Amino acid sequence: MVIFRKILKWGFIGLVLLFIYAPILLLTVYSFNEAETITDWGKFSWTHYEYFFNPENQPLPIVFQTICLALVVASLSTLLATVGAIGIFYSKRRVGTVLSGANQIPVINAEVVTAISLAFLFVAFQLPKSSFIPLIVGQMVLCTPFVVLSIIPKLKQMDNNLYEAALDLGASPTRALFSVVIPQISPGIVSGFMLAITLSLDDYIIAAYTKPNTFQTISTHIYSLAKGSTVEMIKSSYWALTAIIFVAIVVVVIVMNVLASKKAGKKQ
Repeated sequence: MVIFRKILKWGFIGLVLLFIYAPILLLTVYSFNEAETITDWGKFSWTHYEYFFNPENQPLPIVFQTICLALVVASLSTLLATVGAIGIFYSKRRVGTVLSGANQIPVINAEVVTAISLAFLFVAFQLPKSSFIPLIVGQMVLCTPFVVLSIIPKLKQMDNNLYEAALDLGASPTRALFSVVIPQISPGIVSGFMLAITLSLDDYIIAAYTKPNTFQTISTHIYSLAKGSTVEMIKSSYWALTAIIFVAIVVVVIVMNVLASKKAGKKQ
């Protein structure tokens, strides 16, 4: 009976992992396919990678500008979220509850509703989309609440006595903040920053409503493509990007786990 339960448990875990990663593995395999559709298998080829890494084609410049946008949005969102999370944590109970509830609105709200509301707001303030301000602010509205939610638990876990001790020893509130509080919540800040990058890269709806007409992200570019032979080549070249991201994530996770295990072994 115990063996049957173990088989059932690991079988269920395997099915869940297969359901999650099978599409990524499929795209990774077909990134080496000469054909431009998943339904056909030609022969092993680097055609999609050659097309993707050619700067004269569309995919590589669009990926580069999407990453630049994600870094800008993530940096600004993390800065704003860090200040906001600290403000919420040290506010009075009622004020903190109200601010925390307001932070939850973009999280639980439908993204399309947020995008349309922001579009009307930018039109009311006469902000031209060509300035990139609507796009950056719109994605910050999407990313900042999630970064706050990453930092708040670290603020609750930290030892407040260290901050008070720093003040008693003569440190100014600002110096105590950067010397005591920020180092303790830095894991939450880093994880929030990485989450903001992921959300920005994945976003389509807000970008579609707020981006300049001459600017494309990966998602808006793929959705805007019409049918045709060149279009199929562009779409299939993104399989190469999927394979690169998947391999990079696997390598990073393995390296981090190896380093963590070595660190734990040294402590023991």
